[in-house]
Amino acid sequence: MSNINNKKRSQRIRKKLKKVNSERYRLTVFRSSKNISAQIVDDKNNKTLVSATSIKKNDTNKKANLSLNVAETLAKRALEKKITKVYFDRGRYKYHGRIKSFAEALRKGGLSFWKIIRKIKNLKTS
Repeated sequence: MSNINNKKRSQRIRKKLKKVNSERYRLTVFRSSKNISAQIVDDKNNKTLVSATSIKKNDTNKKANLSLNVAETLAKRALEKKITKVYFDRGRYKYHGRIKSFAEALRKGGLSFWKIIRKIKNLKTS
C-alpha cells in the first residue's frame, strides 16, 4: 500500500511542477538508505543532461555529508553546462533532512529554483 501512495505522491508533485515550468530543466532526486543520487533532465528531449551520485565514492562519511558532496558535484557540472535555472522534483520524499540539506547546498552552488516553489503555493490558494 505504501508503494502505491509513494507513486501517487511523486506523480502529484511532478504534475504540479510541470504546470508552472516553462523554460527550466527538472532536477530529480533519488534517496536510498545509504546513498543519494540526482540528475538534471530535459523533459522536452527526454535526455539526462547532468548527473551525480554517492554510490561510486567509497567514503565512510555520514549520509548528510554525502548529500552535500553530491550537491556540490552536481552544481559544478551544471554550471559547466551553463544550467542555472531548474525546478526541484523531490519525488516522494519530504522536504526534510538530507533532501533539504541537498537543496540548500545546490542553492549555495549557484542553482536557482526558489521561485517555482512560490508559484506552486500561489496555485494552491487560488
